[in-house]
Amino acid sequence: MLSHSSRRARAVVIALAAGSLVLTAACSKNTGGKSGTDSKKDQKQAAVQSKAVTYVDAAGSTGPAKDVPGARSGGTITVYQEAGLSHLDPGQIYVSDAGQVANLLFRRLTQFQEDDKGNVSVAGDLATDSGKSTDGGKTWTFTLKDGIKDENGNAITSADVRHSIERLYAKFIFDGPTYLQTWLSGADYRKALPGGGFDGKHLPASVLDTPDDKTIVFHFGTPRQDLPQTLAMAGYAVVPAKTDTKEKYEKKPVATGPYKIAENKAGKTLKLVKNTNWDPKTDSVRHQYADGFTIQFGVTESTQTKRLIADEGDNKNAIQLTNGVEATQIQDVINNPEASKRTVKGYQPYVMQLTFNLDRVKDLKVRKAVAYAVNSKSLIAGEGGVYGGDVATNYFAPTLPGYEPTYDPYGRLKTPQGNIAKAKEILKDVPASEKKLVFAYANSENGQKRKVAIEDALTKVGFNVISKEVDAASYYEQIGKLKNPYDIYISGWGQDWPSPATVVTPIYDGSQVFDGSANYSHVKDPKVDALIKKALTQQPTEAAATWKEAEHYLLENVVPSAPLWYTKQFQISGSNVGGARYGSVSSLIDIRRLYLKS
Repeated sequence: MLSHSSRRARAVVIALAAGSLVLTAACSKNTGGKSGTDSKKDQKQAAVQSKAVTYVDAAGSTGPAKDVPGARSGGTITVYQEAGLSHLDPGQIYVSDAGQVANLLFRRLTQFQEDDKGNVSVAGDLATDSGKSTDGGKTWTFTLKDGIKDENGNAITSADVRHSIERLYAKFIFDGPTYLQTWLSGADYRKALPGGGFDGKHLPASVLDTPDDKTIVFHFGTPRQDLPQTLAMAGYAVVPAKTDTKEKYEKKPVATGPYKIAENKAGKTLKLVKNTNWDPKTDSVRHQYADGFTIQFGVTESTQTKRLIADEGDNKNAIQLTNGVEATQIQDVINNPEASKRTVKGYQPYVMQLTFNLDRVKDLKVRKAVAYAVNSKSLIAGEGGVYGGDVATNYFAPTLPGYEPTYDPYGRLKTPQGNIAKAKEILKDVPASEKKLVFAYANSENGQKRKVAIEDALTKVGFNVISKEVDAASYYEQIGKLKNPYDIYISGWGQDWPSPATVVTPIYDGSQVFDGSANYSHVKDPKVDALIKKALTQQPTEAAATWKEAEHYLLENVVPSAPLWYTKQFQISGSNVGGARYGSVSSLIDIRRLYLKS
């Protein structure tokens, strides 16, 4: 999943995108110097996110959702966001900003549930339960609930579900998850249905079957025990066939959730109002307490923080979408008891990395030198110090099963500010022509801070860094192009569910090198591909060792990126906002349960 400082991040860079832990780190000046001091305690709590997800039966999938204590109806919640949304077409959604909004607008076959302790399960959303598997997990059957309609009052049928999956094969869908498509049709899945179903052709019933209006059957070549979790992703939400406008769907998608779009001024405001055709009796996860949400874009993180600390006027009714408390104002919040009690805090699943475009940065010495040189301490200071993150020592986050806190091949814990001497030593025989690096950065407040930190660290060891500004809203789209003109760029990725398969496969599988893929470094390594293939056929306990072997080989022998920091989130909301808690799935404020107190 991307991090959007916000769950593909594709990023924290744009903004980041699971965790329910409550930070217990001691208060400290925002220097980044204490980052890591309390990381062991934080990481122990973060382990709740690595627990196996349970699957819920029909009883647990039946609505309405359990009431939030004290909740009332009415009022409009104001939402602040710096960058515009990456997408509104469900098939394109893989970043946490749009993922947050998708939780209000769109339903899928399954959905994640979580309790107040951060435990996560998968329940039926449009489906009556989390799915029934046969044939050792190769066949999965889902039955649609009664009374499911879109915002126009049209019944959702199995044909709509089939359409929603088949449209992902079309070329105009390039930015969402690809798990389901590749599981059904292989790495070259687009060839299996070039028209995406819009030409009247469909996937064969031996792959995807809809024997009646209520039933959907998936047939896979190998067992897919994680399918219920996969289908809970926003990227697999339903797009009703009757109202699908292809590329234009981004502008006015049709809602199936508790809210629908009333007004969309791209990059400025997005107004959501109640969807009167949403039936709470069919939904075990979402609520519809507020009359609506008004999302204001272009509000910088620092401005958001100032407004929410002041807590005056309409700011009392406001939240942050994916941004957090601005780094320089963290002390203003934690030293203010009234403001501090209005925060949510938690470990995110992202590892922020300085990623190399291997088509351009081909010298392994250059990549290793950068891995030693980068200044995690400075970068973390810009994120809020101990409240913003911990030094990343490898590619697996503390929320991921298989995380090794002592695996630190580049000595990041001992030299979080960068090992300048070691980097210079590696570079001594590298020609000057290979020391020029074009660095892409997002034109956001955080992007500017990261630019300064990267330039400073790499310049110290002899690199000539040429920084290029990229629009924050399309950042991941730009670096996701195979022919992008950049050598290095910061990207963030977190687990889509608690399995290394959702980290290693999307970012390092050689078959995933194409425009819009999360393989931002364009890794194509036969050994890595063989290890991925092996792990995917093993039971989780056996696979753990294989995933670990793949990670070690990548970090030590390929170096597609330099690990920078493990991310944390620290958000503040207005005093009139009720129901706020940290979301284990979103790693952000749980937007599905909010209400206004008065």
